[in-house]
Amino acid sequence: MKEIVGRGKWASKAGFVLAAAGSAVGLGNLWKFPYMAGENGGAAFVFVYLLLLGLIGMTVMLAELTVGRHTQLDALGAYKKLSAKWAWVGGMGVLCAFLIMAFYTVVGGWAIKYFFGSFAGAANIDFGAFITAPMEPLIYTLVFCVLTWVIVFYGIGGGIEKASKIMMPLLFIFIIIIAVRSCTLPGAGAGLDYYLNPDFSKINGEVILAAMGQVFFSLSLGMGCMITYGSYLDRDSSLTQSAWMIPALDTTIAFLAGLAIFPAVFAFGMQPDGGPGLMFGILPQVFDKIPAGTFFAAIFFLLVIFAALTSAISLLEVVTAYFVDEKSVKRSVASVIGIMGIFILAIPCSLSMGALANVHVIPEIAAMNIPAMGFFDSFDFLTSKVMLPLGGLLLCIFVGWVWGTDKAIDEITEGGGKSFPLGGIWSILVKYIAPVAILMVFLSGFGVI
Repeated sequence: MKEIVGRGKWASKAGFVLAAAGSAVGLGNLWKFPYMAGENGGAAFVFVYLLLLGLIGMTVMLAELTVGRHTQLDALGAYKKLSAKWAWVGGMGVLCAFLIMAFYTVVGGWAIKYFFGSFAGAANIDFGAFITAPMEPLIYTLVFCVLTWVIVFYGIGGGIEKASKIMMPLLFIFIIIIAVRSCTLPGAGAGLDYYLNPDFSKINGEVILAAMGQVFFSLSLGMGCMITYGSYLDRDSSLTQSAWMIPALDTTIAFLAGLAIFPAVFAFGMQPDGGPGLMFGILPQVFDKIPAGTFFAAIFFLLVIFAALTSAISLLEVVTAYFVDEKSVKRSVASVIGIMGIFILAIPCSLSMGALANVHVIPEIAAMNIPAMGFFDSFDFLTSKVMLPLGGLLLCIFVGWVWGTDKAIDEITEGGGKSFPLGGIWSILVKYIAPVAILMVFLSGFGVI
């Protein structure tokens, strides 16, 4: 393989936006957004989600991209350059990306298994027996790790950008194909009603918090991905444009996922079951019952693989950039170190479904409604409930009060050369609104509010 010299740059604005949107578009978009919408008032939840997306999601997105482009460094290096005392926050982001990848690659491996299994009938795969097996899931996890590594190895322009330019358009095409087929099934109306019929009476504090959490976690914020991707931007790139285009693409995919999944599930009298159970347990049965089901199953699970890969490459890039920038390691070596460490940690995550099911990393904490958890669930809990919101909260405090929004706005406008009429409002959002909102999500995760 050809050695990549230097940090690299995005070759085009479109390539960056597609890659960054791909980072945000992940497995959660394919089940969590539509499931949460259905459980929390349908279109009413979508309305709240979009409102919070504009107020909180785009605010934090712009802050991360600004820090990245200004410093031209990895997550840890970016904080360290602006304030050495805050370097640990960037380090936490790198660690968070590493831990997420440990269990994310396992689920990515499941998607590969189901893609190949779909040609013989995905419904014939016993999901429970497969994930509890000791070796087969690990083999597919390794395949997923290798695919991710190959893309990151070739760098920003030659690997991540090129792959994103292929996978993201295909992802859109595939999800539209599945959505159209799903919505035209007999009985699909019940699923559309479940997903889209607004019930504003369901909007309460819990629903608002749920929407806020989904906005935050869906956009890959708080883990250093957007700081890292932003660091490869040219100085003349429009940060404000990117800060709304990325969430818009992410939300479009999430919304289409609901149209692809719920009409089909309800058309066959099944109930949504959230999480992997819906994606790997129920949907294969649905595809098994429709004409050309093998084709649509293959398309769907290829879609799942693409969604998983576009997120995984951004997470591995966070780890790789750390070794390149902070340890002066060549990209080829840095990417190998990163993926090997991730796979080693993925082993107990996979085995926690079976052989290590009784090994608890986090003990039960009844007072905080935290059950005992194995490796897979522990890493998920620590990242999504603790490290991500904490990272986002600290980012807002850092940009708002340590580095300062005046300096951030100067970077956004390139020294006043570009217009940013909402700068004053953005400053208030970063300093006051976003930190309070994120803190509420953080506390709600522990049942405090």
